[in-house]
Amino acid sequence: MSKPLILITNDDGIYAPGIRTLIRVMQEIGDILVVAPDKPQSGMGHAITTTIPLRIKKVFHNGEYNEYATNGTPVDCIKFSDYLLNRIRPDLIVSGINHGSNASINIIYSGTMAAVLEGAINNIPAIGFSVTDFSHHIDLSFTEKYVRKIALNVLEHGLPPNTALNVNIPYFQDQPVKGIRVCRQARAYWKETFEEKKDPHNRAYYWLTGDFCLTDDKDDTDQWALDNNYVAVVPVQVDFTSYNTISLINKWDFHV
Repeated sequence: MSKPLILITNDDGIYAPGIRTLIRVMQEIGDILVVAPDKPQSGMGHAITTTIPLRIKKVFHNGEYNEYATNGTPVDCIKFSDYLLNRIRPDLIVSGINHGSNASINIIYSGTMAAVLEGAINNIPAIGFSVTDFSHHIDLSFTEKYVRKIALNVLEHGLPPNTALNVNIPYFQDQPVKGIRVCRQARAYWKETFEEKKDPHNRAYYWLTGDFCLTDDKDDTDQWALDNNYVAVVPVQVDFTSYNTISLINKWDFHV
């Protein structure tokens, strides 16, 4: 039987340690193609490149698989892979492993998860993997068994149309992960501020900063799972419709 074809991308860039971990694990499972940004693209959300040319360069080839780096966004990587594969659909898309949590509202801003949702739009099973530590120097080998197990399950069982998985893996030094929990996205928001500084010409410039504000203390959320040392698996979808609100708005007076 032929091996599954797995497309790998991320938003931390082609040389980030997280994507190296995904490459090692996915090579054990199937044939792979790597298409990733040539530099970090964190916080890009579902952005695509439309105002400058998209460039792509093969950065690695060993006779078994190819790695390409592009000046585009994570979503560009998914779109361009269709061209590289000559319309052959991958059996699975994996994105990450992102350095930093993409739990709760962070999914809205995440380039890692935007690539996954782009796959879901095209009904390709897709998984985004993140680890809660931002350091690029931690040993990610502890994540491999969870990445492998979840990927194999998706390949075996598939996912519903327009649905993907957001997987966040906790990192507590010297504390083993307790297990895997399937849960919902926690309600939260970012309370942002801008830190003002001055350049050498005394002109103001600003750095965005802020605090993560969790408004949900239930034990069925991704944030609870992570805080309690469980891998959080959240099924997400690309349909943003608030179905419960349709009947409510239909009661409004729209007579013109």
